[in-house]
Formats: sequence, structure tokens, C-alpha cells
Amino acid sequence: MKAHYAKLNGLELYYEIYGEGEPLILLHGGLGSTAMVAPIVPELSKDRQVIAVDLQAHGRTADTDRPLRLEYLADDISKLIIHLGFEKVDLMGYSLGGLVSLCTATLYPEQLRNLILVSVPCRRTGWYPEVLEGMSQVNAQAAEGMKPSPIYKTYAEVAPKPEDWPNLLEKTGDMLRQDYDFTQHVSTLTMPVLLIYGDVDSIPVSHMAEFYSLLGGSQKDAGWDHAYMPRSQLAILPGTSHYNSFMSPHLVDFVHKFLAKDRS
Repeated sequence: MKAHYAKLNGLELYYEIYGEGEPLILLHGGLGSTAMVAPIVPELSKDRQVIAVDLQAHGRTADTDRPLRLEYLADDISKLIIHLGFEKVDLMGYSLGGLVSLCTATLYPEQLRNLILVSVPCRRTGWYPEVLEGMSQVNAQAAEGMKPSPIYKTYAEVAPKPEDWPNLLEKTGDMLRQDYDFTQHVSTLTMPVLLIYGDVDSIPVSHMAEFYSLLGGSQKDAGWDHAYMPRSQLAILPGTSHYNSFMSPHLVDFVHKFLAKDRS
């Protein structure tokens, strides 16, 4: 593993590089860091170069005065791709990282070869109502109560300023309360997309199907010769929730098979 910082957009964006080959940028979920995706990096990096990133205010990337917004974080990823000298990359994100990945795909499609979204809706109302209610309660007042949690322990171990924990919660909560809807953009995406969900995710199965349909999936029978197979794919992780989808033993297999099509 090689650790680096990229100076871009007023940030010192932290990232780690593993393996060699075609580049795959990997984005963690909200309040997380590269440690969140670390369990799947060894397998993913066996046949490609994996770049795991700490988003603004997360992990080892210090915060700035800039608010947290999907489009700002997406621009950070676009600038990182340029910084690394890549023409195109595969981009994979989980939860918040998936939303950033989806936003990146809509704003900078020319930089992406493939897009992999784990536990991500295409619009804010795609979450279950109770999940949206939980998001509304993420703020600085929740900071002290979350200090016994593993996610805070990981943050405190690596953050440049662990005392910024309440500010991270306040800014994250503010971002999560902002409306977004990528519905109109999804059908225009030019790269193949792999959607991955737990079968008991924080997103209803009906929304998963709607998202996949917008990508051209399930429009008609594929045919005995697979003549009508869509470019994008939908994968469901059995016995899996939103909170452990990145630990599913099936996740990396789905990703490998999806990306292997470029080499077949």
C-alpha cells in the first residue's frame, strides 16, 4: 500500500493505492474512511489498481470551510482522476460514496469506464421514510452520544483534528437533508453500471427495480441468444442489510464478474 495526499480544490485529499492494472477508485460511506472498505481491497486489487479515498472531512482528509455537497465531492474525484493522470477509471462507491460516484458519473461521464453503486438510490425519496427520519437527526448534538461507536473510534485514530467530530456530523447531516434526484440523468449515462443491494437494504426493492429499469434493465426478455441483454446489471446480496453489504462474501465476486467483461 502507498499512501498519498493530492492538493486539489483547497483540500489535501488522502488516498491509498493498492495493486497494479486498470484503475478502480473506491469510495467509503458517510462518516467512514478507507478503513470502511479495507476488507474488500485485497481481493479487488489482485488484478487491478485500487485507489481508496478519504472524502472531505472524513478519515485523514482534513475539513475546510467548504460545505459538504455531492457536487463538490464529485468534483474532488474528477480532479483526483486528472491528478493521477488517468483518462478513464472504474468508480465504485458505497452509500454516501455511491451517491458521490453517481453524481460524478452525471457530471463527468467522460472520465468513467464503469460505475459500481452499492446500496444507493437514484433520488433522495428512494430511501425508506424511517431512514430519512434518521438522517434528519444527524447533527452536532449527536456527536457525544456516538463516541462509544466503532465509527467514532476509527475516526479519532486517524483524523487530523479529532475535535472536528461534531462539525463532521453537522455538515454531513446538512448534506443528507439536501434534496437530490438523478432520475432524469440515469437513462443518459454512457457507461455500464452495476447496482448492488442487500435484500433487506435501506432502500425498497421497488426502488432498486426502478433504478435498474432506468438503466435499460428488465425492458424485455433477453432472448435465448442474449441479444437483448442490457449493458448494466443488478445484483442482490442475500441475507444482507445496508449496514453490512460491504462485508458480504458475494460482493467482490459480483464486482469481478462485472468488470471482467472488459477483458472478455
